[in-house]
Amino acid sequence: MYARAAAAVATVTGSVIIGVLVLPTAAQAATAHDRPVVVAHRGASAYAPENTLEAVDKADDLGITWVENDVQRTKDGALVVIHDTTLARTTNVEQLYPDRAPWNVGDFTAAEIAALDAGSWKGAEFTGARIPTLHQYLDRVEDNHQKLLLEIKAPELYPGIEAQILRQLRKDGWLRHGHVKHRLVLQSFSADSMRSVHAQRPDLTTGFLGTPAVADLPAYAEFVDQINPSHSTISTAYVDAVHALKGPHDKPLDIFTWTVNDAATAQRVAGYGVDGIITNTPDVVREAVGG
Repeated sequence: MYARAAAAVATVTGSVIIGVLVLPTAAQAATAHDRPVVVAHRGASAYAPENTLEAVDKADDLGITWVENDVQRTKDGALVVIHDTTLARTTNVEQLYPDRAPWNVGDFTAAEIAALDAGSWKGAEFTGARIPTLHQYLDRVEDNHQKLLLEIKAPELYPGIEAQILRQLRKDGWLRHGHVKHRLVLQSFSADSMRSVHAQRPDLTTGFLGTPAVADLPAYAEFVDQINPSHSTISTAYVDAVHALKGPHDKPLDIFTWTVNDAATAQRVAGYGVDGIITNTPDVVREAVGG
């Protein structure tokens, strides 16, 4: 915003006018900085089938920069984007393969998984949506100029998946300096998995999914930059305890909380001072916290 008068220095409605530029006051800048990042959980999964390209695009349509996804491995070694360790809830696998219960992701080939309908369960308009490969997912996030919070799902089922994911990230350009610095976080419920990622690529931002005891936080701060707990497990005191520690990159630990889908809860956790909110309804949360 520009002022017509160029000479005077004045305060108008809480802003300081210097020359022709209207600059935010320190209080306004602090308020903007303190707004938590809004992350679309499995894409905008309240409105499109979770972890599909349709959900990523819906988040983009809503103007949401950060998306979260889950990565697993197929029987023949492909990396695919899906949350559950079985295919039953979000695909038609039971109809196509009735004799292959419990329909574990790791028991099906990439070709078999690519043929599944991963959209009809959400609505007829999503019939034919597919489970994307990690390569396809990364390409879409890149095309949308979005940022990625990538969860390594159940890594104990897929030995060596950390190195494989890092190879795919490198192949698709996601280990370039700008992506590593500003656009990528890896997280897991497995501390061992995050230790492995940190050991292989100490420049990456990593997060632990869970709520470690305060006394245990210093140990986590050796290999993760974020502590990412359920919203039902935190308080102002816990958030302060996380922020009091510096992670492996010598910066205060961040805290991203999940899964917050209503305005009241979003405002509550924002009041705790969290740095990010992971949500199925990113538009609702953004409106609630002013993000």
